[in-house]
Amino acid sequence: MTFDSATLEMLKAGLFDTLFMVFLSSFFAYLIGIPLGIILVVTDKEGIYPIPWLQKVLGIAINLLRSIPFIILLILVLPFTEFLLGTTLGAKAVVPPLVIAAAPYVARMVESSFREVDGGVIEAAKSMGASTMQIVWKVLLPEAKPSLLVGAAISITTILGYSTMAGFTGGGGLGDIAIRYGYYRYETGMMLVTVAVLVIIVQIIQEAGIKWSKKSDKRIR
Repeated sequence: MTFDSATLEMLKAGLFDTLFMVFLSSFFAYLIGIPLGIILVVTDKEGIYPIPWLQKVLGIAINLLRSIPFIILLILVLPFTEFLLGTTLGAKAVVPPLVIAAAPYVARMVESSFREVDGGVIEAAKSMGASTMQIVWKVLLPEAKPSLLVGAAISITTILGYSTMAGFTGGGGLGDIAIRYGYYRYETGMMLVTVAVLVIIVQIIQEAGIKWSKKSDKRIR
């Protein structure tokens, strides 16, 4: 493998496409996942506003989506992606399936973070007459913030892993480069380079998540 200008430009474009897919998908996944996670916790039979049937139905739907392997989901939603964006190729075409796959995962991560909040704090807010929305915004979200940040780092790295599979359907990014050159052309060097870049991205995201989590954790100040 030769690192000429064309190769470097290809890796640069692949890196940009990967970051574009991951962070745009993460944004929309959290836009959907946070409300879902809140509903799962609030409507639990022991939650702030119990609606057990809603919590159960939503939980089943989320589990069903989470159980579909991403590579299969990627293929299943190709017609929807083409209808929505007019294409099934390129980085932007990977965003819809990434969001569909990641939103349920994010919802469970958010639910897990909220369940770590001390029940005594919630009961204290209730006793002071706080409404459900006030408890969510002024108690649950602030108290769960450190855990949410760690969960975000885990979720984003998981989405990064999903994005690499998009190369099998022409999705672009570093995964596409690894598959085209490392798998089809047997250029091991190129595959190792893309893997190394992906590992570096994961480490940066994880370290940033842990650092921000520690800064926001009132218990260690």
